[in-house]
Amino acid sequence: MATMGLLSVRGLTKTYPEFTLKEITFDLREGMITGFIGRNGAGKTTTINSILSFVRPDSGEVLFRGVPFEEDPRKIREKIGFVSAGMTYYTRKKLQTITAVTKSFYPAWDDAVYRQYMQAFHLSEDKTPAELSNGMKIKYALALALSHNAELFMLDEPTSGLDPISREELVEIFLRLKDEGKTILFSTHITSDLEKCADRILFIQQGSLMADEALDDFRDGYRIAEVVGTVPQELQEASHGISRTRDGSTVLVLRDAYPAEKTREATLDEIMVHLEKEAEA
Repeated sequence: MATMGLLSVRGLTKTYPEFTLKEITFDLREGMITGFIGRNGAGKTTTINSILSFVRPDSGEVLFRGVPFEEDPRKIREKIGFVSAGMTYYTRKKLQTITAVTKSFYPAWDDAVYRQYMQAFHLSEDKTPAELSNGMKIKYALALALSHNAELFMLDEPTSGLDPISREELVEIFLRLKDEGKTILFSTHITSDLEKCADRILFIQQGSLMADEALDDFRDGYRIAEVVGTVPQELQEASHGISRTRDGSTVLVLRDAYPAEKTREATLDEIMVHLEKEAEA
């Protein structure tokens, strides 16, 4: 099967009693940062967990450089760095011990790179995870992921719960990785982080992939109309979601569906919020 990306996902499905991941198909293009957006519970983590076989998908295929994941899962995992805000370690073990165990799984582990990032992140191996802030835990997870020659980084809500300065630091790290030719899937609901670094956007809603396109194209496809008081009927008919404000409403419309002089540019956050409002209506 021909593939367009470093990682290709084809028809991925997973059904739970109250949620279904529906035929997810996309490619991660090499050397790009792809933002994966959607509200909590939309299916971002289920998709990532299914790709990495943390959960067993019901159907579908995942390929890395054209090779099906199940043909050589260990070797492929060595090329993927996974970081999640929900990652846990033995809280009372020193980082030195955790690192020693982790490196044993990766033949391409590079101690020099590991030391470089531990120093850059101001991390001490004498600390335990219990002694680290949320931001430092994420940086430690990144230091591990960066030290085994990974080509693809899958980041599941890595900036969740971090202060703005820590988030900015991580975004700068992601941009440096991109400069080095690395490929990143960055799952988050903090869309302002993606506007600083993402090349492409995947938008998932209620288990279905609703958009897969360049970030600028996705944003340029919509406009926001600001209304004081009642929303006019013609604007209601053109809307793709209406959100209340203090003095009235904001309305999401397609770029060419309403006079440009009556609208403004839409942020990624506004697009996601309004599309969710439309889905709930």
